[in-house]
Amino acid sequence: MESITINVPIAITFIAYSALMLFIGFYFFKSNKSAEDYFLGGRSLGPVVSALSAGASDMSGWLLLGLPGALYASGLVESYIAIGLSVGAFLNWSFVAKRLRIYTSVIANSITIPDYFETRFDDDKHILRIVCAVVILVFFTFYVSAGLVGGAKLFESTFGIDYGYALSIGTLIIVVYTFLGGYKAVCWTDMVQGLLMMGALIVVPLVMLSNLGGYDEAMQIITQIKPQHLSMGEGVSTLAMISALAWGLGYFGQPHILVRFMSIRSTKEIPIATFVGISWMVISLIGACFIGILGVAYVYKFNLSLQDPEKIFIVMSQLLFNSWIAGVLLSAILAAIMSTASSQLLVSSSTLAEDFYRRIFKQDASAQNVMRLGRIGVLLVALVAFVISTDKNSSVLSIVAYAWAGFGASFGAVMLFSLFWSRMTRWGAIAGMITGAVVVVIWKNFLAVAFNFPLYEIVPGFVAASLVIIIVSLMTDVRPGTKKAYETMLKNLYV
Repeated sequence: MESITINVPIAITFIAYSALMLFIGFYFFKSNKSAEDYFLGGRSLGPVVSALSAGASDMSGWLLLGLPGALYASGLVESYIAIGLSVGAFLNWSFVAKRLRIYTSVIANSITIPDYFETRFDDDKHILRIVCAVVILVFFTFYVSAGLVGGAKLFESTFGIDYGYALSIGTLIIVVYTFLGGYKAVCWTDMVQGLLMMGALIVVPLVMLSNLGGYDEAMQIITQIKPQHLSMGEGVSTLAMISALAWGLGYFGQPHILVRFMSIRSTKEIPIATFVGISWMVISLIGACFIGILGVAYVYKFNLSLQDPEKIFIVMSQLLFNSWIAGVLLSAILAAIMSTASSQLLVSSSTLAEDFYRRIFKQDASAQNVMRLGRIGVLLVALVAFVISTDKNSSVLSIVAYAWAGFGASFGAVMLFSLFWSRMTRWGAIAGMITGAVVVVIWKNFLAVAFNFPLYEIVPGFVAASLVIIIVSLMTDVRPGTKKAYETMLKNLYV
């Protein structure tokens, strides 16, 4: 039987970090007295926690693995996606956050995104809620599985343990603190994880620069071996540029990010949260891009072998630092994965407990029963995601791209119109949501391939959803109460 060599300092660091996350879950266990507490933290979270939680739950392992790997392989042309995401996140905080917070607290006590859509359009038939809930459960189950696969691969490559065992360990840690602590535990662990991720993305490129002899020396090496890596225009088509920048559109429809706007303590704290969140994001994205670019120079200068570009952060962490510090840096990858998976688990469980069980089947359900079902929902979604994740060769990145585009095209377009157009109707929202999701799937699988038109599916999906929302809304009547609610939102907007 093949022996396994475990790096003890890294193992201890991973165990300590995981124990801290579990402690936070236990700490907040008894503070959840209602469904609003469990799913929204009682709308009591401050701007720093809200902002860092939104950022950490958004980025996932892509920030430390995918983005540096993309820049290592293709150069600065891959940074357009970082620019698009930064702009999209800024616009989301600037224009969506305050209006959504007012609508979901002052006008109606909505604690989920489907809840908001139903109350916004006075949908007494629950059609919007059901459509939203189905989309969330389907996409987020795959989203969570992507995180579980990433965590398992990290454990597998770091400790050399079997993939199945690694998957079980990672899943158990995420499920336990989400199951116990609910939204507060998720957000506070997100804050810790966000700070850890940003710290790692600052320290690693700085040490790489020092070892390379400075910025000028690093750029000279890259210019000699791969000058095209330093160009943002060479080798990139207009369609590719638009596709990369269009990732920013996805922010308007991501439920696990939008729910952070709903839970913030006060609308007056949104400007602070915006500054903190965008600062964290820009610093982290720049650090990730530098790791990828500097990795080209480092691998060449020190004659290293790197088979998988996405492991450049892992390799640099292990080469440049002693085992204890490397353990902390590698924990940042685990943090990125855990923060996203836990947030998506909680949104999925709230959909099962709040949107299906309490709102449709048992409206007089007690707070304890809703929370209990919410915790069961965490287990159910995690179980399905775990089963999907057992195939470590599954096309995780493709599924994640689908989910991001699907949410952005369907929920994103409906969210923006619902907050900025009083004439929008229930049927416009339903038609737009379905159209956005359907166009994303058809474009990706058929049209883009048939016409050899490599435009990211979120663009045609978002445009189609927007057009359908306008046309159908103009053809149908606004339901009673929705216009008055919109006017109330506007009055509170400037208070």
